[in-house]
Amino acid sequence: MRRPASTTRTSGIIGALVVVLALLAGCTSAEPGTPGGGGGGGDGGQQQQQADAPKAKLTASLATDAADVPPGDPLKISVTEGAIDSVEVLSPEGKPVKGAVAQDKLTWASAEVFGYGKKYTYTAAATGSDGKKVELKGAFTTLKPAKTPRATINPADNATVGVGMPISVKFPEGKVTDKAAVEKALVVDTSKKVEGSWAWLNDQQVDWRPKEYWPSGTKVTVTAKLYGLAYGGGAYGKADLSTTFTVGRNQVVKVNTPDHKMNVYRDGVLAASYPSSNGKDSDPNLNTPNGTLIVMQKDPIGDFSNPRYGYTNVKKKWAVRISNHGEFIHENEENRGNIGKANTSHGCVNLLESDAKAYFDSALIGDPVEITGSKANMPTSSDVFDWLIPWSQWQKMSALR
Repeated sequence: MRRPASTTRTSGIIGALVVVLALLAGCTSAEPGTPGGGGGGGDGGQQQQQADAPKAKLTASLATDAADVPPGDPLKISVTEGAIDSVEVLSPEGKPVKGAVAQDKLTWASAEVFGYGKKYTYTAAATGSDGKKVELKGAFTTLKPAKTPRATINPADNATVGVGMPISVKFPEGKVTDKAAVEKALVVDTSKKVEGSWAWLNDQQVDWRPKEYWPSGTKVTVTAKLYGLAYGGGAYGKADLSTTFTVGRNQVVKVNTPDHKMNVYRDGVLAASYPSSNGKDSDPNLNTPNGTLIVMQKDPIGDFSNPRYGYTNVKKKWAVRISNHGEFIHENEENRGNIGKANTSHGCVNLLESDAKAYFDSALIGDPVEITGSKANMPTSSDVFDWLIPWSQWQKMSALR
């Protein structure tokens, strides 16, 4: 029986398609496991690519193109399944940033603080456990602080000071809110073993003092790594500070006001005793107040004018300031008749001129002056009141306690 023409044509088309498909299959032959090949399909191709990839992987602690990075945050480059070959970090001026690869060659860390408001670029290279090389490139930008208040440190470099001298770091241009961060950046190194502690006297001053007076002859180095450090409130450190000073001989002045004399001790032994007239006993406002003070300043001629008490243009020789509350040790020949006999001053320790000169020449900034026997105590309003605070309380004034 004759088939319809349409059926014959359909069979012919199908046959032609079979031939074309056969030809196509012959043109796309591939190794098993490769794309388009037989036997493994697409999964095999992915496995082959993974097998060919380097094993080592480099990562950076600061993401590429990171912005507003605190300058104190270090850059750390790490590698897995390999060893670091080299790391180069460059400032905008092309200056290399200091850093070092760890002994195990698994990490590299920067060893300096970055600058403010600068863009840094880095390039790292490593070799994997499979011998293949890998590279990492990136960049980041440090923040530009709203303010960078200055700080000061005392004693000054190369000074020789008395055994009661505290170390003082001040922030005259603004308050510190992150006191713990600042305190962690302060280091005191001593040539002799000394127990001491930092204490915040206010939001703009932190002092360090020993539990007991410094051992004489101690060499002290103080470092304050403040540059790039966040103080809080958008403020960052302007510069690092450091100082090295020496503690001199042990000299302590002791004044028991009712005795009308001032005793000077060297290494615990009485070295000199001078008759004195101290603050008026009858008026606590004019007492020479009780407490341990220190020598703060020395002037061959001091101005003691005080209009409040009716005297102006009053100059006295060999003036040794022991507080900013108004107390000095100085010559007062006009009060000679009371020196060694009665307390008639307005708070100062009055000496005869020759005695005042002898003491002046012997005194160092930071020498302790211990006053007892008065009706009034020294208020903690003077610039230096460190020794008025009991040790247990002083320790609690640290931000790290």
